[in-house]
Amino acid sequence: MVDGVEGIPIRQGYLSRVPERSIRIRRQGPRGVITIKGASTGASRSEWEYEIPAADADAMLAICEPPVLEKTRHRVEVGGRTWEVDVFAGANTGLVMAEIELEAEDAEIEMPPWAGTEVTDDPRYYNANLLRSPMGARLDDGESIP
Repeated sequence: MVDGVEGIPIRQGYLSRVPERSIRIRRQGPRGVITIKGASTGASRSEWEYEIPAADADAMLAICEPPVLEKTRHRVEVGGRTWEVDVFAGANTGLVMAEIELEAEDAEIEMPPWAGTEVTDDPRYYNANLLRSPMGARLDDGESIP
């Protein structure tokens, strides 16, 4: 539980995770979702997301590039906006990240008092990269999370 808000478990894998495009499969509680993302341009990128049958998501997760990312997502309201707070498990245990979807990169936001360092432009924190180089292993080696 984060800020008194129950979370939803997420299992996430990638069929493709090259910098120019990624194809992500998610099982979000009872839902299945496929997401296609284009290359990043600053803090923005093209994204298409579609709900798929949960059984299809499970089957696709089984053929994704290993490993599968595990986290629990909490939605927390701050300043009239919804923050998605992800508490990671598995190889990324100890990592907690918050993000917000904005209508424009320069949109005004109220930073929550619990927010830490901005990591939007730090590729180490991209979900696809957390699979290649888990944060939990870095924390075990004494690296601090900003």
